[in-house]
Amino acid sequence: MRTFRTARTARPARLLAATGVALAALALTACANGTGTRDEGAAAGSSTTTGTTTTTGGGGTSGSTGGGSTTDQSSSKTSGGGTGGGTGTGTGTGTGGDANKTSPNGGTKDTSDPWDPANRVTCKGSNTTVTTQSVSRPINHLLITVKNTGSKYCDLYYNPTVRFGEAQSAPRVIEESQPQAVVTLAPGESGYAGVLLSAADGSGGKGTTEQKVVVHFQNRQGDDTGSPASPALPAKGVYVDNSVAVTYWQSTAADALQY
Repeated sequence: MRTFRTARTARPARLLAATGVALAALALTACANGTGTRDEGAAAGSSTTTGTTTTTGGGGTSGSTGGGSTTDQSSSKTSGGGTGGGTGTGTGTGTGGDANKTSPNGGTKDTSDPWDPANRVTCKGSNTTVTTQSVSRPINHLLITVKNTGSKYCDLYYNPTVRFGEAQSAPRVIEESQPQAVVTLAPGESGYAGVLLSAADGSGGKGTTEQKVVVHFQNRQGDDTGSPASPALPAKGVYVDNSVAVTYWQSTAADALQY
């Protein structure tokens, strides 16, 4: 009788042990397939959203635990020892500005490079045409126009050296008329200088009427250079007194006549 009771008591224990082993196996299976435990008590129609994690590198696959870098797509951040690379190509085209620049005085465009010293010369009587013109405003003023008739760009340095009649000295220069840069003329373009002939209030003393003028050009050093020009004056001549003065070369007639 004692032996019989012992056998009946041990049988339920073995069943409980087997049940525990089965439950443990189910738990391990749930963890191994990546789903984890599930809350069966959640209300119908509700859902929970979590970020997606993808593991790459080390031979691992999505959801694996192999070594490599981990990218959290919900936050776009990368951690671990993974590497990545990218390549891109692009093409572009552009056109440079025209190297053949001219000043805005209506000349014929030259095909040579104006900034090459070989294509630039000093303006002088042999490569220009010089004319004079009396103007009504401002009064007692003469406009000198020089046109580049050569095949290269020419530079008008400083101011014209002007001598009326038999004068041995040149008029004073109006210093405030000095431009910011040397006036450069492309072939066919013109530059200008203004001459104050006499004082409107008579303060220039006794003057004379002149029928002749000679215009000299200057080089970079400020010395008279090349052949001078002898433009014709108005038929009645011009009245010149001691207040006579000349401007620097200008790129427009308006600039030349404002002094």
